[in-house]
Amino acid sequence: MATLMVDFIISLDGYGAAEGWPGFWGMEGPEYLAWLEDPSEHEHTTLMGANTYRLMSGFAEQMPDDAAGLGALTAMPKVVFSSTLKAPLSWANSELVDGDAVEAVREMKRRDERPLRTLGSVSLCRSLLRAGLVDRYRLVVFPVITGATGRDRIFDGYPDVKLDLVRSRLFDGRLQMLEYVPTVLDAPPGAGD
Repeated sequence: MATLMVDFIISLDGYGAAEGWPGFWGMEGPEYLAWLEDPSEHEHTTLMGANTYRLMSGFAEQMPDDAAGLGALTAMPKVVFSSTLKAPLSWANSELVDGDAVEAVREMKRRDERPLRTLGSVSLCRSLLRAGLVDRYRLVVFPVITGATGRDRIFDGYPDVKLDLVRSRLFDGRLQMLEYVPTVLDAPPGAGD
């Protein structure tokens, strides 16, 4: 049975990107980039929605294969959930699923051995978490606050979730990786007492 990890890079104030800022908020360092290139970080099937697919396949088209993990990402199996994209998808190793993403991922978890991991796709991740399909939740927190320019707020619309820390790591003396086991809550702790 496959495991599913939701995987985000975020600013300290919870944004996935910011207008005018470079990728990784310009703060990627050699230790973090080496971790991204580690083969163990590429032994999964990547799940994404249409917007993330359009963005990442565009990057892959424009950048050399050795750019910050794009070559490895191009080589990995990718499943794209969309009712607007049409098959066949142009990015290598990409499969289109136009049905219910939650049911498709539930079946993939049951059927597959290869781990599953999301890339971006905030609304897809929210749906998978609500459905109780997420086994791990991993964030790499970049030490920036993008209150004026931030976009793609990660946690808006999420249910309440309790997180148990199972792993952490500091990259380049400034980037914090936090990996959790999530538990979706029906109500805040103690609310029903």
